Amino acid sequence: MARTRLTPERESELYAAVLDLLREVGYDALTMDAVAARTHSSKATLYRQWGSKPELVVRALRHNKPVSFAEIDTGSLRGDFHALVSRTDDCQMKKDSELLRGLSHAVHGNPDLLQALRELLIEPEMTGLGTVLRRAVDRGEVPADHPALKYVPHMVVGAIAARELVEDRFVDQEFLFDYVDSVVLPALGVCSPRVPASPRTRVPDSPSP
Repeated sequence: MARTRLTPERESELYAAVLDLLREVGYDALTMDAVAARTHSSKATLYRQWGSKPELVVRALRHNKPVSFAEIDTGSLRGDFHALVSRTDDCQMKKDSELLRGLSHAVHGNPDLLQALRELLIEPEMTGLGTVLRRAVDRGEVPADHPALKYVPHMVVGAIAARELVEDRFVDQEFLFDYVDSVVLPALGVCSPRVPASPRTRVPDSPSP
């Protein structure tokens, strides 16, 4: 079926309605009929545009992200990470965390949702993060063979998931700024204001004659 041509304003309106419904009833109870009623559109139009509920929900989440990782280039890895954190305020982070927490439960019984999350949300984010890290390598901030590079996505995702489990608190900018400076950058050997890089092994100075 051909996709329906929507204006950017109409598309944003539909995505906002989907996220509102998702917060109200959760993924399992959200239906295309409910979205059609909330947005004054036909269910046929929704299926032509998005194909399935999982795709519609994940694209709504993706649309909610104002800047992609790959678009950020401040000239330093620390600057890039801080710009990534700054792109979303604390209120939006809390809303996003609540939505993702609900979806993390829903994916266990919905393989189509899991596939849509991976293809439309997680993989583009990880690709963008990879771009940021490659720039750091190209600038000489991080060695290309640094063993921690492949674990940066795990560190970032883990911090977001773990804070609620450990502290019963959602992540916020203050936490993420501190985490980047105290954990991520030092793990990559990058100097940060909180934890200076470990000194490199150096040959002792020759004794004065």
